[in-house]
This record gives sequence, structure tokens and C-alpha cells, in this order.
Amino acid sequence: MERILEPEVMDSAEEAIEYDAMDFTEVNSAFAQEAIALGSSEQAVVLDAGTGTARIPILMCQMRPNWQVVAIDLAASMLQIASSHVQEAGLQDQIRLELVDVKHMPYADEQFDIVVSNSLVHHLPDPLSLFRELKRVLKPNGGIFIRDLFRPRDEVTMDALVDSIGTEYNEHQKKLFRDSLHAALTIDEVKDLLSQVGLQAVEVYQSSDRHWTAQKRWNW
Repeated sequence: MERILEPEVMDSAEEAIEYDAMDFTEVNSAFAQEAIALGSSEQAVVLDAGTGTARIPILMCQMRPNWQVVAIDLAASMLQIASSHVQEAGLQDQIRLELVDVKHMPYADEQFDIVVSNSLVHHLPDPLSLFRELKRVLKPNGGIFIRDLFRPRDEVTMDALVDSIGTEYNEHQKKLFRDSLHAALTIDEVKDLLSQVGLQAVEVYQSSDRHWTAQKRWNW
């Protein structure tokens, strides 16, 4: 299937509230656990690109109390909800929320020990710019953990995936999922982008019936 873009930023209050209400607990927990396994239990400075409502950095910091996370998003409404979650968790000293465009980050070269990103790539019209910036701000021996949807090979496969997400999701939420699948990259496209920017030794693989993962261990 051809890629069909969806909006890059979900920035209405209604969209942010609806997104935050969707139950991604299992997916987020798995992401956080796998991400911290790539790094040291000692101190680390982590970038979470496209943090949404900050569910993942909260989980990571609860498991790694010595880590500092800079969590960025381009949607102010998402960050507003994220701020309340961070405060409720008592993690204001560990998590810094910032309104930042991932395509043009205001951070120094080689600033972060680990970069993570969940479900961001499919939102970007030109994901190459994200991968360039991630390479720039990541230390040479830094870790990478990126996960997103991949585009199904045909409409039949996509219909089956949408039907599989369960009755707890309403029709609008199912449409959002379908739109995201249509906007996603293929695994080969992800590998090509990593190659173009010179991110080496990154393992890219299918990690579920709908997700790809790109990871590289942090050699601290």
C-alpha cells in the first residue's frame, strides 16, 4: 500500500484527552522495560522524542530513579496533560517537559546517552529529519530505542488489524488507528532512513503483528 499521511500534530484539547484515555498500559510498560534494559542502571540523560502525555518517561523514571529525561512534544495540549501526570507521580525533578519540534531540536550535539521514541515516526511527513536530529544529539556510544507501527502490505491485513483492537475502542478511535497504519513506514523504509543518516549497528526488526523496533545498546 502507498503511504497516506495523517496530521503531524494532535493539538486540540479533545484529541489529547481522547488519546490519553486509550489504554496503552501494557504496550507502554513493555516499551519502558525494554528501553531501560539497553542502558545502565547508573545515571543517564535520556531524550524522549514525541512523549505525548509522558506515560513512558514516568514508567522509565520509576524504574531508574537516577535517570533524567527530557520529554519533548510539539502538541501543547499533550504536554499540559503530561505535566499533570508528572506532578501526580512526583517526578518533576527527573522529567523535564519541553515544547520542541523533533525536526529542529535546540539541543547540543552528542548531549544524550539514550534516545527513545514511541509511535512518533508515522506522524512525520519526512521522517528523515527526525533520524538526522536523533543522530546529532546522541552520544557516539549512545543507546537507541524507537518503536512504531509498520504499514500493512494490503487493505485486507489492515482491516484485520483494526478489527482486532477490541470493542473497548469506539469508531473514532478505530479510525485513528487505521489512519496511523496507513501513515506508517515499512521496515525496509526504516532501515533505509537509518542508513541514510549513518546510524550504524542499529537492529531493526518486527516486534509484534503491527510494530517495528529499532534498537542499539548504550555502551557506557
